[in-house]
Amino acid sequence: MPIFMDRHYLEGTSAADVARAHRMDLDIQDRYGVKFLTYWFDQRRGTAFCLVDAPDAETAQCVHREAHGFVANEIVEVALSAVEAFLGRIHDPEPAPGQSSVDVDPGHRAILFTDIVGSTAMTSRLGDRMATEMVRAHDAIVRRCLSQNSGREVKHTGDGIMAAFATTAAAVECAMAIQREFDRYNGGNAEPIHIRIGLDCGEPVEDSNDLFGSTVQLAARLCAAASSDQILVSENIFREYGAADLFGHATRRRLKGFSKPVLAFRCDWASAGAA
Repeated sequence: MPIFMDRHYLEGTSAADVARAHRMDLDIQDRYGVKFLTYWFDQRRGTAFCLVDAPDAETAQCVHREAHGFVANEIVEVALSAVEAFLGRIHDPEPAPGQSSVDVDPGHRAILFTDIVGSTAMTSRLGDRMATEMVRAHDAIVRRCLSQNSGREVKHTGDGIMAAFATTAAAVECAMAIQREFDRYNGGNAEPIHIRIGLDCGEPVEDSNDLFGSTVQLAARLCAAASSDQILVSENIFREYGAADLFGHATRRRLKGFSKPVLAFRCDWASAGAA
């Protein structure tokens, strides 16, 4: 059966209420031949997301309707592998030893893209073998920084990496760490590697039919628009990170796939590292 993720607007609802509704779904799911796998709840934003194995979207909605009346506002078909890559799990989490419950994951994620600047020209100049070694060096640095900053690699893009973070702060700190690591690498190597980074954050089910669709698209476009050794972040990242002195040179940019100019902020990672 296909896998669906839905989105509920539940402003004013408590985490206990949402947990109770999830249990009510589980109680009657067998009647409809569906299986509710897990859920996420963002109390600050008033949104909940359910992951369900169902024959179709309407059957999943029927369970919600009968169980508790919290019918989803949006529902999209997703791939389990993508859900696990972005969100880190596809089943209800188990409480840690000594705990009777788990903290509710809001499902909100920051998305980061890296891209090697001039990778095509690098391959032409150095040849496939040497260029492959340069990509491996990039991958090793980025993955080390992801590990140190609780980042999760979603996929390799060929000349870059897409990653997800549970917090905006971790994503920004990781982006700055990546640039600092490449700055150190380039100081001791004859063949430097220059990269650009883009960041945005958002919810798993937004205004598109893809998991983190608009968030992924904007982060990728910001990465493509960034200059060498630069980090560009969205207005969402700027607002959530809460350190205006770190971000400057805000400009409105026309990005492919976006009908209106997008406000982008440059992260002053070099000054932050010096401080």
